[in-house]
Amino acid sequence: MPYFAAVFAQTDSGWIAAEADLGQAEQPEDVTDLMREAAVEAAADTPGEIVVLLVEENDTWFGVVRVDGEDDPRIFLSDAAAAQASGLGGLIAELVADGLEPKADGDPAGDPAVLTDLGTDADRLLGLAERAVPTDALADLAEHAGFAEELDALRA
Repeated sequence: MPYFAAVFAQTDSGWIAAEADLGQAEQPEDVTDLMREAAVEAAADTPGEIVVLLVEENDTWFGVVRVDGEDDPRIFLSDAAAAQASGLGGLIAELVADGLEPKADGDPAGDPAVLTDLGTDADRLLGLAERAVPTDALADLAEHAGFAEELDALRA
């Protein structure tokens, strides 16, 4: 299952990024642990409260997982049925059980306001889920949040 996953953590000096190996995650909680660990390992200074995981698989769906401090994760999946059909997306979907039941193929699920304070409001995120290729959607999210250069460096 070819996928791309990256963690972005806000620090006092900007955003830091690290690729995420989700193959190591066996339980949903492992995903948030991996996010926090990657943020700490990649940070030259202390990571801030915001850690974002961007995931896309086979260019068929994308997901956003956000952890603010010790709060429960917030999640958005562009295509809940496709994500849950894959082991990777199913693991991420298990982080938040409520509201992630797919209604039909292609339907998004989760919290579309997950990145509102980072420049992507709910309407824009839903629009990206509906119309954008996942790779392009992640680039758009990163640009609005301010970590496009970091995403590009990881994809290079």
